[in-house]
Amino acid sequence: MALGPNPIGRRRRLGAELCDLRRQAEIDPDELARQLGWPKGKVRRLETARVRPDLGEIMDLLDALGVTGLRRDYVLELAREAAHSFGWRDAYDDPAQHDQHTLAELANSALEIWAFELTLFPGMSQCPEYARARFASRPSVGKTSVDVEAAVRGRMERQCALTRETPFHYEAILDETLLIRHCGPPGTRIAQLDHTVRLAMLPTVTVRVLPFDRPIADHYLPASSFTYFRLADPVDPELVVLDTESSGLILGDKEDVSHYKRLFERLREAAFSAEESLALLMEARDDLEESP
Repeated sequence: MALGPNPIGRRRRLGAELCDLRRQAEIDPDELARQLGWPKGKVRRLETARVRPDLGEIMDLLDALGVTGLRRDYVLELAREAAHSFGWRDAYDDPAQHDQHTLAELANSALEIWAFELTLFPGMSQCPEYARARFASRPSVGKTSVDVEAAVRGRMERQCALTRETPFHYEAILDETLLIRHCGPPGTRIAQLDHTVRLAMLPTVTVRVLPFDRPIADHYLPASSFTYFRLADPVDPELVVLDTESSGLILGDKEDVSHYKRLFERLREAAFSAEESLALLMEARDDLEESP
């Protein structure tokens, strides 16, 4: 799997360019959408990088704003790169899985990923049984008609980044509660622990367990799970994604990213070593198998 321009970074740059051009033209985003015959809010979604751009629509938007010359060429090139997608993404395309697609695009262009998880095993380390239980049990599934099996296949495809030829490192810090929390039908926890152990043995993967009883520097525990990405793309070399129940929030501000990097380093210092963590995962798995 070769690294290339990251669509998320290009999408963010494209959105900033479109916003700047619209403001120069002194037109409201909803008025611009009306002139183009687009749904209300579509221009805002493009400017905030919430949707993948269509090249023809971007050309229409630039026509409406009167953008020509080198600036137009630059914006269209951004749009072409921002519209790039991976083959599997189209195969499992589902509006309800927008955040999973975003994370897959980031993982495809990442040189390094750090994940801290409080309540769930990270998507990059979930086994099919665990992912299926997660998708099928979400309260929103009935309303959004998520194709659970397609979502599971998409999540498994995302994990291909862990074994690609391009050098890549993934480090996960798991709260110790994940080793004992019920996470699905009988056998799901054993399958997930087995899968985590296998991944932890890969040379490109480090898994650490954060124990209950070890103090963290300044006694500060993050309020939510988060994932840090160091990307090959110079447009957005570092990003942080915060987990929420409804969507993922992408942070690109250098001060925000530095804050979460410092948090992760504190958590790493408090966590068990990779060797200790692997032994703990294997012990938790064996205890489950032996329990009645």
